[in-house]
Amino acid sequence: MLLGALLDAGLPEGNLLGELAKIGMQGYVLTTRKVNKNGFQATKVDISIEDKVTERHLEDILSLIDGSQLPQEVKERAGQVFSRMAEVEARIHGVSFDQVHLHELGGIDTIVDVVGTFIGLRLLGVQKVAASPLPLGRGFSRGAHGRIPLPAPATLALLKGVPITGSEIDFELVTPTAAALLTALADSFGPIPAMTLEAVGYGAGSKDLPIPNVLRVLLGEATLPTSGTVETLALLETNIDDLNPQIYEYVMERVLSAGALDVTMTPVHMKKNRPGIQLTVLCRPADSDNLEAILFAETSTLGLRRTMVERHALWRDFGQVETPYGTVRVKIAHLITGQSRAAPEFEDCKRLANASGASLWDVYRAALAASQDNVRSA
Repeated sequence: MLLGALLDAGLPEGNLLGELAKIGMQGYVLTTRKVNKNGFQATKVDISIEDKVTERHLEDILSLIDGSQLPQEVKERAGQVFSRMAEVEARIHGVSFDQVHLHELGGIDTIVDVVGTFIGLRLLGVQKVAASPLPLGRGFSRGAHGRIPLPAPATLALLKGVPITGSEIDFELVTPTAAALLTALADSFGPIPAMTLEAVGYGAGSKDLPIPNVLRVLLGEATLPTSGTVETLALLETNIDDLNPQIYEYVMERVLSAGALDVTMTPVHMKKNRPGIQLTVLCRPADSDNLEAILFAETSTLGLRRTMVERHALWRDFGQVETPYGTVRVKIAHLITGQSRAAPEFEDCKRLANASGASLWDVYRAALAASQDNVRSA
């Protein structure tokens, strides 16, 4: 579906086919057609194959990709997708990495789908990808191992750390291949990012569903600050009104050492007129399960709230400046205007103030002035 959406958004089919030919893989024909899905016109990609082999080892697939004439970037990214799928399959089925048979994932159609997607994004000049939270269907599907529950175990394993939402539709809305591709492509998951919209593409699935079975792609020029990063993070929150205040310092140290990016404590007024603390932890999605376990073990909370947030951060680097009191480290933030601002490291200023007998404020102002001079000269 993603390949169809890229074609619908303006990817030249001839250019795509020319790049796919560099794989050197025979026995398939790729065709496109317009179809209607619940009133939406979309592009359907069909891959007709003569090679009926649907079970390949990872080594076979990687050899095929590595031996092709594709750009190195496409080889590496496609290889990473198949390696990740093989790693998940090995863990689920309890076999060694080199024993994994990729079954349906090893077919020509899947190889074309994965490699073609990376080719398409490269041809369109896409530099950053953002995705919506992924809707997961329910029910059962049939695979090489018989009937399996939906979402498929491999899909769930590949989506760890990704925002998902349930659906009442009895159908596989996100396949393992789609999960592996989206998690490899997406720089963030969340709302549509700010952009100047240039093209919209609809890629069609095969089955007719109660909803339009299409995947939509928006292409545009980002209007967000380009001198920073955008990433999806997890926000853990809990309100506590019965914890010994002495314990909070220890809790903060525990979660920070376990990977938390930020920890805050906010006074709140809770039910029964009790003063309390709202404990908030910002972390990467992959660390959220471990941090939740720490909060349950080390505080009196009985429940946590977990939400996914999008963080926009300026590019930063670090340096040091000389002052009459000694050397101070500084953090330099780069603004979208091309300007920079510097902030002296507080602990360095505090140490130098204690050592010299000068006031902390005098040391800080000296470091700030030296930092600003260095930024202007740079």
